Amino acid sequence: MKFQVQKLEVSYTSVVILRIMLSLIFIVASTNHFFNIEKVVGRMENAHMGFLGSLLGTPETVVMLSGIVMVVAGVALLIGFKTRYAAMLLIAVLIPITLTVQVGQMATMGPLFKNVAILGGLLFFSINSNLKIQKQ
Repeated sequence: MKFQVQKLEVSYTSVVILRIMLSLIFIVASTNHFFNIEKVVGRMENAHMGFLGSLLGTPETVVMLSGIVMVVAGVALLIGFKTRYAAMLLIAVLIPITLTVQVGQMATMGPLFKNVAILGGLLFFSINSNLKIQKQ
């Protein structure tokens, strides 16, 4: 069975807007990891699957490292620098955060599916790294 390669045209402006809006959640969240570390550590420790975060190191270390990755990759995504790699780094941070803090908490189904939607946006940029402006 052969798959036919199809091209989809999208507005470059819409892709830039998506990239900027998607990056902002990580940049803002990273500030929480730096300036409210006790609160973030507490949320992780009180989460149903919070023990997963401890597998990677002390909770404080994990929160600080994830904050660093989120701000660096978030800014890279914001400005369009190495977009594919920035998206993949953010995916690598988002999945453990989602598994640790969101999964298993029925009260947080909204945030769980928010993270699923964010993951979809990040997958878009990790798959479509060759977005270019076509001159007409």
